[in-house]
Amino acid sequence: MTIHVALLRAVNVCGANRLPMAEFRALLSGLGLARVATCIQSGNAVFDSDRATADLEPLIRDAIATRFGFAPDTFVRDAAGIASALTDHPFADADPARVHVCCLAADPKPDEAALRALALAGDGWHLGPRRITLHTPGGVGTSKLLDRLPRLLSAPMTARNLRTIAALHALAAAHG
Repeated sequence: MTIHVALLRAVNVCGANRLPMAEFRALLSGLGLARVATCIQSGNAVFDSDRATADLEPLIRDAIATRFGFAPDTFVRDAAGIASALTDHPFADADPARVHVCCLAADPKPDEAALRALALAGDGWHLGPRRITLHTPGGVGTSKLLDRLPRLLSAPMTARNLRTIAALHALAAAHG
């Protein structure tokens, strides 16, 4: 069995796309996923499965659509992918609340000139496998990078700050 981490986009945000974590855990267990645990209310889960990542993403998304009536973009990574997202970037000394890992369905191919045009002084990014890591020292509320990134990439994505990625990494490590 492989340890996987699921990250859902836009659940439990301002009362929209409500997904109670206890029901989410039950749904995942009902799909045959083992040792399911959730982390915070934004649609993060850690579980064991022998299924391929490519099969898990639509399985989880479609099950949520059937049960809850909405189909969130779903991104699944193995434990090694989460560990890599935590450390594979040049922002190790930055405030972890100001560094966001943006999970994508495919490797990012952003327009670097467009990123530079949106970046404020000190903003930075790092490309990784099926992710882009953003550093916004002024906070995401003042940066245009995170807000406009989905349009620049023309692809669904979900973002988590490094604190959440660290919590997911710790939860996955405890599964091992």
